[in-house]
Parts: sequence; structure tokens; C-alpha cells
Amino acid sequence: MIRPAPAWRLPRLFAHRCGGALAPENTLAGLVVAARLGCRAVEFDVMLSADGTPWLIHDETLEHTTDGSGRVAATPDVLLAKLDAGIRQHPAFSGEPVPTLAAAAALCRRLGLQANVEIKPASGYEALTGEVVARAIGELWRDSAAPLVSSFSFAALAAARRVAPQLPLGCLWTQPPANWRAPFDELRAFSVHCAADGLSDDFLVAASAAGAPVLCYTVNDAEQAAALWRRGVSALFSDRPERLLPAAALQD
Repeated sequence: MIRPAPAWRLPRLFAHRCGGALAPENTLAGLVVAARLGCRAVEFDVMLSADGTPWLIHDETLEHTTDGSGRVAATPDVLLAKLDAGIRQHPAFSGEPVPTLAAAAALCRRLGLQANVEIKPASGYEALTGEVVARAIGELWRDSAAPLVSSFSFAALAAARRVAPQLPLGCLWTQPPANWRAPFDELRAFSVHCAADGLSDDFLVAASAAGAPVLCYTVNDAEQAAALWRRGVSALFSDRPERLLPAAALQD
């Protein structure tokens, strides 16, 4: 079975939601912070607006990270573009916008950052979000190596696979189920993404036998990170990448 893989070497560390805890989540400011720290890769979340445009945001509603309110899926682009996604982090980030996937892709390419794009569909928009994000990635990264694409929604991943047969996919669970190989094989996925807590050695052995890199979230402690790398975890997502970068560099 051919499993499409990234055309770049998987790094040991991804800055979570663009810049981790050091910048407003899922913002261009976060990408700049990650690059300045020396991160090689970032992770961020993508959801569709009411106009069907992919934007970087985690929650289905706007209140947690912006000065807006309501559902992302019910908010048109013209209103999303006016929101402040930085003020809730710190006054220094006041005026930081919610970025589109297009803006994030352009900045990642300019900064030399590889990406893990997590498809984060609003309820009821799983397949549509997978299709739109996969098509957008094909356009936005058409002249460079595509990002790794993951999701908790297997309907979204299946839709992305139909649209982009060569896109590298990651299956995302809190804890991989006993039958994880079935959806992993059906999607021709590249990697398994899961919570670091409770990760069993038996699963790591099975994943290794399947040739599946294991990527774990959200690890902010250097000792925990070192232990996970020793156990065979391929990469980590961190809100405090500055704490893990020295050890990650040694692993790389």
C-alpha cells in the first residue's frame, strides 16, 4: 500500500497553534514567534466561514480567541476580517487579525516553516471542510511541498483524500482505539496523532510495525519530551516550544 508522505523530513517538534503560548493562537504573529525561536514546523487549525473560506481558528465559536461572538460557520468573511484575535492574549497583540489559510500558507513559505494543518470542521460541515481545505492546499502549496493534514474527523479526512489523492494525512485520536489500523489503512494515512498521556508501549510497537510515525500533543515539559522520544514517538506538539527546542535539536 502506498501511503503519501510529506516531501520534508518530519521534525521532532511542532509549535502548537502557530506559536504556542507565546502568541495569540492560530495567528500570523504566532508563526513569526515560532520562526524567531528556531522552530522548523508549526501546527494550526482550519475551519470554514459562512462564505466557505478556510480561516485559522480552533473553536466553533468566536468568543474564546477574538473580540467577536457567534459561530464561525455563520460569520461571513467581511466580518471575520474585522475581528481582533490578539487582544485576549495581551494588549501588545491588539489588532492582530484572524488569518485566512491563504495568508498563513504564504507566511509559512516565506519563513521556511513546514506545517501540520488540522482540519477542524464545524458540526455538520465535515466533508465540505475536508474538500475545501484539500483543494486550497493544492493551490497554496502548488509550488512547494504540501503540509501534513490531520483531523479528528474521519469524514473530513476521507473527503480530503478523494480531492487530493497524494496529500499526506494524519489520523488524530485522543487515544488510538483497538481497531486504529482499519481507518488508518482505509485513508492510506501517513501518521497517527494522539495525546501523550496514556500512550501505551504496545501501541508504539504496533505503530512502528505498521510504519506509522506517532505524533503526540500537547507536551510542554522537557523531561516528558525526552522520555517520549526515547520510547519511539516521532514528534511532539508543544505550547512551550522554547523549552523543548534544545532537546529537539539533539534528537534531529
